[in-house]
Amino acid sequence: MHDSTPIHVGIVGARGHVGAELVRLIAAHPRFALAYVGSRELDGQRLADHIDSYRGELRYSSPANDTLPALGADAVVLALPNGKAAACVAAFDAAIADHASARPGFVQPVIVDLSADYRFDDGWYYGLPELTRSAYAGQRRISNPGCYATAMQLAIAPMRGLLAGPVQCFGVSGYSGAGTSPSDKNDPDKLRDNLMPYALTGHIHEREVTRQLGHPVEFMPHVAPHFRGLTITANLHLAEATTLDAVRARYREAYAGEPLVRVFDEAPWVSRIAGRHHVEIGGFALSEDGRRLVVVSTEDNLLKGAATQALQNLNLAFGLDEMTGIPP
Repeated sequence: MHDSTPIHVGIVGARGHVGAELVRLIAAHPRFALAYVGSRELDGQRLADHIDSYRGELRYSSPANDTLPALGADAVVLALPNGKAAACVAAFDAAIADHASARPGFVQPVIVDLSADYRFDDGWYYGLPELTRSAYAGQRRISNPGCYATAMQLAIAPMRGLLAGPVQCFGVSGYSGAGTSPSDKNDPDKLRDNLMPYALTGHIHEREVTRQLGHPVEFMPHVAPHFRGLTITANLHLAEATTLDAVRARYREAYAGEPLVRVFDEAPWVSRIAGRHHVEIGGFALSEDGRRLVVVSTEDNLLKGAATQALQNLNLAFGLDEMTGIPP
């Protein structure tokens, strides 16, 4: 693909918080161009009336799943609730099997799924680039990690091989993580002066991280009154004693050269990560015997936890610098 050729990206399910962030990122990208932006609720409305930074004339549309392959996008991002991606994917499978239902010369687009639907499917590349980019070999189906799962994995991964027993992760997220469908977990009145625990065992991100790291993780999520940003406090039991200097050096070495992971001595604050595209890790604390380590990580759940990571994966898939279009 010539360096100046636009790469057309379609978004399915763009009304939500993450979809809006994706629109902003792709619209400002030097190579990507929005092919279509799907939303049943906003069908026909001007994108510019909902996204302040968007200046084009594109309108929301609501294409049927079986018409998606004919729309000609080079990449499709599925920003749908869990359980809704399969119907879209099936439409592309059918188009590949029967070219008559697609445009002439149909080529399978890159599909990035932001839901949990394919995170346990070995046929999809699991796209947490800082940990998995070496496994990317041109796969055209990419599963974007969960927001909490991203922060947990990056907080734990440098200590793999030194862990003894399950890792416990206490998480607190802003209510944007609960999506736009009304519930107690995104009701500002019910969250005011409150901290709301939920899914305290068996959360899908608990299973996702356990699978990806190959080590048991126990996760206890909560929702807080702020809108965006999450924090994870990870409690790691170690097989042998270590020192804080050794731990800090291990994390800095692991993420050297990773612009979207920043390691600090002090604990990161969730209020400082809102609107930022990176993860912050720090607050390292060690027990007196050197065998229990506590690590804190923060990220914006809508950005590095979703939209920014999707953009990293799209850049990777099209051979662009991974940071293209990602603000500092």
